[in-house]
Amino acid sequence: MGHGLRVSPPPARTHYRLRMAAAELIRIVSRSSPMALAQVERVRTELAARHPGITTEVVPVTTSGDRWMGDLSELGGKGAFTKEVDAVLLAGDADLAVHCMKDIPADRPLPAGTVFAAHLARDDIRDALIHPGGLTLDELPEGTRIGTSSVRRTAQLAITHPHLRCVPMRGNANRRMEKMEQGEADALILAVSGMQRINEADRISDILPLDTMCPPIGAGVLGLQCREDDTATIEAVTPLNDPDTWRETTAERMLLHVLQGHCNSPIAGYAKAERDGRLSLRARVFSPDGKTVLDAHEWAGPLDPATLGTSVAVALLRQGARDVIDSIPH
Repeated sequence: MGHGLRVSPPPARTHYRLRMAAAELIRIVSRSSPMALAQVERVRTELAARHPGITTEVVPVTTSGDRWMGDLSELGGKGAFTKEVDAVLLAGDADLAVHCMKDIPADRPLPAGTVFAAHLARDDIRDALIHPGGLTLDELPEGTRIGTSSVRRTAQLAITHPHLRCVPMRGNANRRMEKMEQGEADALILAVSGMQRINEADRISDILPLDTMCPPIGAGVLGLQCREDDTATIEAVTPLNDPDTWRETTAERMLLHVLQGHCNSPIAGYAKAERDGRLSLRARVFSPDGKTVLDAHEWAGPLDPATLGTSVAVALLRQGARDVIDSIPH
C-alpha cells in the first residue's frame, strides 16, 4: 500500500482469563458528548458482563472537533475528533479509548503504539430523517431546509431530492435538534444508531433506505483502542470483538485508505458479512453536487477483507475516483 495502514489480524475467538497482573481498573477515555458517553456505557456494560471483577471509570475529553462549529477541513479533518483522545491514551492517563469508527481517519496510520483490540457488534448503519411534523423524506416540500454539514449526505440528496436545500449545521445530535427547534433548519438527517444511543429514536420520522442514503465508512461500529503494549487491557477487551463486524470494518477502511479520502470526500460504502461466510462491499464516490456518481460492488469469494477493500477501491479508481476526490478542496 505504501501509506502505512496496519490491518491487524482478527482477534482470536477464545475466552481469555486475565493474568494475575491484570489491572482491576480500566480507565476509558472518550469524547464528552452525550452520545459518546452513552457509547462508553455500552462498553462498560459489556465489560462488566465478561469480567465482573473489573472496575471501570470514564475520562471525558472535549475535542477540538466538538468545540469547532466551522468546516472540519480547517482543523485537519476527522482527526479533530480523535487526536485529544489519542493523546490521553498515549500519555497513560487512560487505558482504553472508545471511538466511532466513522470518525477515524483512514488516510493516515493509527498513532504509533496503539491498536484496535475489538470492534463491538455493529449497530444500524442507516440514516434517518428528523422532522417535527413527522413527514418522510419524499413528503418534504420544495425548499425544505435540511440541516447537515455532511458532504456525503448533501451529495446524495442532490441526486435523489434536488428540490430540498441543505444548510450547514454541525454539533452533536442533541445540539443539532436544539438548533432545528430554534428555527435554523426545518429537518435533520442523523444516524439511526446515534438516535438510538441517546434514546431519541422516537423522534425519527423516516428511516432512509441504503439506496437513497449510502452510509459513511465505519457506520454503526464502535472500536476499542488500546496501547499495544498494554496486554492486560487488550486481553480484557478482545472477547468483546464481533468477528463479522471486524471483517466488515477491515474491508471498508482499506477501501477508504486506498482511495485516500479526506473529510470533504463524498465517499460512502458498507460491507456485509453473510451467515454463510461470504463478504460483500459496495462503495460510492460522488462529486459534492451529486452530478458525478461512481459505483462499485464486489463479493469477496476467497478474498480476505483487506483485499476486498483494495479491489473495490481499484474499481472506483478506474472509473476516475482519484480526479473526483482530488478536485474537492480540503
